[in-house]
Amino acid sequence: MKYLVTGGAGFIGSALCLALMAQPGTHLTVVDMLTYAANPASLAPLAGKPGYRFVQADIGDGAAMRALMLDVGPDAVFHLAAETHVDRSIDSAGAFIQTNLVGTFQMLEAARAYWSGLSPQAAAKFRFVHISTDEVFGSLGAEGSFSESTAYDPSSPYSASKAGADHLARAWHRTYGLPVIVSNCSNNYGPRQFPEKLIPLTLLNALGGAPINVYGKGDNVRDWLFVDDHAQALMTLARAAPPGETYMIGGRAERTNLDVVKTICALLDARFPAQAPHDRLIRFVSDRPGHDFRYSVDCSKIERDFGWTQAVTFEAGMAKTVDWYLANEDWWKPLRSRVYDGGRLGLASTGAAS
Repeated sequence: MKYLVTGGAGFIGSALCLALMAQPGTHLTVVDMLTYAANPASLAPLAGKPGYRFVQADIGDGAAMRALMLDVGPDAVFHLAAETHVDRSIDSAGAFIQTNLVGTFQMLEAARAYWSGLSPQAAAKFRFVHISTDEVFGSLGAEGSFSESTAYDPSSPYSASKAGADHLARAWHRTYGLPVIVSNCSNNYGPRQFPEKLIPLTLLNALGGAPINVYGKGDNVRDWLFVDDHAQALMTLARAAPPGETYMIGGRAERTNLDVVKTICALLDARFPAQAPHDRLIRFVSDRPGHDFRYSVDCSKIERDFGWTQAVTFEAGMAKTVDWYLANEDWWKPLRSRVYDGGRLGLASTGAAS
């Protein structure tokens, strides 16, 4: 099978690429612009492997994407390239519109041009898997879950840009027949996540003895999905899902942000008892503007249709994640020193202090 993965040097993208290349007979092309959150080191285990190549390019360059699509000749495209951090979208939304909306448009057009030239047999097999987020649905109260029929109600510039991209993907299926599949996942965690997100940021701040900032009261709830489980779900969709379908992918592991932070602290206490308790570093700070209260994903459709399920529990996944960061300082230390030092983002619109 031939695959094209956009955003493959990112967090979820690199996990998917590693999983794809573990399958015999895979030919994988990764395209990534290598913006701040991408890390070529995440793909280092694939360097030199037969069937693998990396292309540094901008998905917003339509001509380049059309040429690449024709050159690769993929059986499936996994479109993950995106700006993803809510706090950064609050500070500066322009890059989110450019990459998430314009970039998605260019990828859909490149895929349509390629697909329309395929033989009927190859065209019937082709899939464009558009990977999105549960944040497009807005906020839940204490009850209920997002499903494939939930109305969109995005709260941040990030989630609005992803919502628009989802609509484009579905429109290219309905208008042009492009065999698109849309997935909406819950919060991912695991190895190789850029340290601006809650789990790696908390972990690395705690290791350095820096304050662990918790927004508001820490009672916002997220459903946590181990990234390798997500990769397996995406591969399942590319292989078996009918065109035009949408699937929720969740971890069935709801936790408050404060619970997540305390779990990390407890794991570090066990590994570095001389520095315990790490929860002494917790500081409650002003909340994020437009902070959704709760996300919950009903992933029964993908479980029912294909037998996919989560293989890694939250407790096991968190232990794996902490141990990976402890064992891979060479991956994250350059990011902390040269790209992002762990300071708070997302305050531009309010003037709030941390």
